[in-house]
Amino acid sequence: MARVLLLYFIMLVNSVLADASENRDAIIPINERNFVILQYHHVATNTPSITSISPSVFSEHMRYLKEHHQVIDLDTALSKLKNKQPLPDKSVVITFDDGYKNIFENATPILEKYDFPYTVFINPDEIGNSNAQMTWQDIKSMMPLATFANHTLDHLHLLERLAGESESAWLIRVMDNINRAENAIRKQLSYSKKWLAYPFGEFNQDLRLRLQQQGYIGFGQQSGAVSNFSDTGALPRFPAAGIYANIKTLKTKLNSLAMPVIAQNPKRVEYMPKESIKSLSLTIEDHDLNMANFACYFKGESIAIERSNNSVNARLNHLTAPGRQRINCTAPSLSQKGRFYWYSYPIFTSTQDGKFLD
Repeated sequence: MARVLLLYFIMLVNSVLADASENRDAIIPINERNFVILQYHHVATNTPSITSISPSVFSEHMRYLKEHHQVIDLDTALSKLKNKQPLPDKSVVITFDDGYKNIFENATPILEKYDFPYTVFINPDEIGNSNAQMTWQDIKSMMPLATFANHTLDHLHLLERLAGESESAWLIRVMDNINRAENAIRKQLSYSKKWLAYPFGEFNQDLRLRLQQQGYIGFGQQSGAVSNFSDTGALPRFPAAGIYANIKTLKTKLNSLAMPVIAQNPKRVEYMPKESIKSLSLTIEDHDLNMANFACYFKGESIAIERSNNSVNARLNHLTAPGRQRINCTAPSLSQKGRFYWYSYPIFTSTQDGKFLD
């Protein structure tokens, strides 16, 4: 009898612990369950404007973050998310893509001034191979404030297939590129984070799933905040350069919350030209959303939506064309005054011959 009671007690304790783990998110306040990732490329005045921010405006961004937000390193943010631990209110992570020399020359002194941690996604085959790229010596001098992670070997369009290449052969080839880049980073820096920022933000369901199966976390270029609802195969980041560098509009994004989407239709994000996307349907856990003010936008314009309980259907009627586009949806928070939930659905469309535009 004593043994039976002991086994019953152990089962009861395990059940309580499991329930506590499942309910931990409910205990953590909403504002401590979210963080925002900013994405930069060039910090310079003589580089392509679409991906550039001047050092003076970048400095303005960092000063604003110092005064109004908590900048944390990506490792800490992901660890707290995984372990269901609270994050500092209004947490922000800073990232850069492509390993440009101007990050080392212009951004690093500003980041060091504020003691801000940051992550740079690099292409190992490009490092040190042109005056525009950092060298491995530059990279090592930026540590430990800077962490470096994978952006593929050579910044290829991951969704492009070679002539006559099967889907399985394509996936093996691109994962080999990613894994070789990871090994190159490990060899040079003695660590491997297994974080991949998709070049051009492009991914599809097969690549996203394979990446996760091999232990990677993926980062896209679709916008939105990050929380426990976010897909770790393609975490969103807010671009903060070019037309998105204006601090007035950036403030809303920095304060955003991750839309609690639990289902999306269509699931696919990769298309050929002239395919019809009639609508985007989202199923949402809507406990804190002001659903009456739920809105979706495409190409900068509001689109018609239908609401039904915890579901939203955005009527798009879009005929795809080559390039990258996205639908952004927002809704005010009921408990966090002035803050908006944000979700972005990316659309990646190739040319008729299967190429993807830069």
